[in-house]
Amino acid sequence: MARSVEGLRPLVGVVLLAFGCNSAQADDAVDRWRFGSTPDGSITASVSADSILAIGSGALGYRPVLTIACRPDGEPQWSEWLQLNDGVAVADTITVAVSVDRGENVKEDWSVSNGSRTLIRPGTDAVSRLASAKHLRLSWRFGVITGRANADFFLAGAAAAIDRLAAECKIATP
Repeated sequence: MARSVEGLRPLVGVVLLAFGCNSAQADDAVDRWRFGSTPDGSITASVSADSILAIGSGALGYRPVLTIACRPDGEPQWSEWLQLNDGVAVADTITVAVSVDRGENVKEDWSVSNGSRTLIRPGTDAVSRLASAKHLRLSWRFGVITGRANADFFLAGAAAAIDRLAAECKIATP
């Protein structure tokens, strides 16, 4: 019997190593998110995307940032923000086409703030759809002349980020 246990030790080491690798991958996914807070008391988790802005026959690279935010007190308790390098040419709202996990585009109205450089979608529904998602694609009209912009986000670790925000805000997870 002792010999059969000795023969299993390398196998046990491989299994433990595999568990360690899976744990490291999960940690890497959460590490993609950057946590912080805002002056109004919101607690945030943000992730960047590599995207292309199509302008006529050319394209520009830019890095929009998707932020999930919760507020310990006040409304809305949850919101989703898209931070842009350049402002959009609109007034108070903009229509954004949203696709989760490469599904059908859903058109939503997002508020525009911060010198037209931040698009905001308040509400629990905006954040809850991200918890189980792997991919988020946002598309909007950048301006009358400049065309459409797309932002693609890999959402690995989103559920853990949302759980952490809920715990820090002391509110229910959406």
